[in-house]
Amino acid sequence: MTAARSHDGPGPFRRAGRATGRALRAPFTGTARSIRKATHAHGAGESGLGKLIELHAVNGAGDVMITVALASTVFFSVPTDEARGRVALYLAITMAPFTLLAPVIGPLLDRLPHGRRAAMAGAMLARALLALTMSGAVATGGLELYPAALGVLVSSKAYGVVRSAVVPRLLPPKFSLVKANSRVTLAGLLATGIAAPIGAGLQTIGSAWPLYGACAIFVAGTFLAFTLPHKVDSAKGERRARLIDPQDHPHLPHRPEPVRRSADRKRPRNGEKPAKERPPGLRSVGGSVLHGLQANAAHRALSGFLIFFLAFLLREHPLAGQSAAVSLGIVGVAAGVGNACGTAVGSWLRARGPEVIIATVLGLALSVAVLAAVFFSTALVAALGAVAGFTQALSKLSLDAMIQRDVPEEVRTSAFARSETLLQMAWVVGGGIGIALPLNAVLGMSVAAGILALGAAASVRGLLGAARRGTPHPRVA
Repeated sequence: MTAARSHDGPGPFRRAGRATGRALRAPFTGTARSIRKATHAHGAGESGLGKLIELHAVNGAGDVMITVALASTVFFSVPTDEARGRVALYLAITMAPFTLLAPVIGPLLDRLPHGRRAAMAGAMLARALLALTMSGAVATGGLELYPAALGVLVSSKAYGVVRSAVVPRLLPPKFSLVKANSRVTLAGLLATGIAAPIGAGLQTIGSAWPLYGACAIFVAGTFLAFTLPHKVDSAKGERRARLIDPQDHPHLPHRPEPVRRSADRKRPRNGEKPAKERPPGLRSVGGSVLHGLQANAAHRALSGFLIFFLAFLLREHPLAGQSAAVSLGIVGVAAGVGNACGTAVGSWLRARGPEVIIATVLGLALSVAVLAAVFFSTALVAALGAVAGFTQALSKLSLDAMIQRDVPEEVRTSAFARSETLLQMAWVVGGGIGIALPLNAVLGMSVAAGILALGAAASVRGLLGAARRGTPHPRVA
């Protein structure tokens, strides 16, 4: 009887249970397969770019979880008259040390070319541990929250610098850097949009729950970082780039000769030590890159300024008929949508002249900022947030194209790390201005326009001149 029953296969209840399990798993497994197919398309899976795209999505989801937890504590958990003091204390303790640390991040990571995967995994693991540390203090807003938040900020920026340096190593065949960065950025934005409401839902359970979620996400990211290809850690043919040209500083030793291939370099005679060739500065490889950095610094400074100034302003003076949380949500969603649109348009315009694109979007952002200063309203504040997100994304993608086009391959990875550090510093400066400024809407929008005007004065003429002259380097396809 028992033997006959063993040949009959599983019973009806077991078959029904398995069918139910498959039905419940189908949406998740199907979604996972669709995501994997999208991230690994057009050779991205073979080159390793697909795994970097997935890692960046994990990074964005974890960061937004921490942002949700901190926002609920710093902005909305205390009465209005106490909110600004707590926010100022939080920003002072976190941003002031970061201002000193940011210039060190790029050069320090630049000295670890053989440990890029470990550096990204370390940045993930550090944020996982810091999220747990903050979970005990987020409800009370204790002082231990601030150094942990600083650590999260520094780790996040360190990851961003390394990620920018890694992308050129993972380009599939016939794949431009602009297109690669567009995919990576879009993945981060989509993950942020998905994780933000999940974090808000966890917040309703308890103030520490978004941080528990962030910890789990970053632990997963730690393991995912080590799945990147080994060529990420290869520094073959690379040298460090400098952001100054030795010719502009005569007291520095320098060699004006261009970078040569190893086969063309002069071999030392017997008994002679080989001469040390210094890498070219970014000015020596074309003014377009330097002017592009200046324009992008203005965009980043505007981003930092708007985040902190509007956080204060809308907390004290919400938009007409809206609460502070809704007002911030409107501007945040507008900026996110604008950023996503800028990334998509950047991929479409990848074969166009990047100098003209940067100059055009800088003028667009300046025009909207002037309108917001003259005719301040809810619609114009949302429009400025959307335009700032759009122009920042498109300008950064164009800068990436110029670095790929104009910077020699053997110093290109280093140039990405240095330029990203400079842009993060500009964001910090803009945020500092937003903190210190009085909460006057027209004054704030005027300062925003002034930041962009300074960037335009420093960069637009040089960018348009470089576009007219053309470049001896091949255009990025």
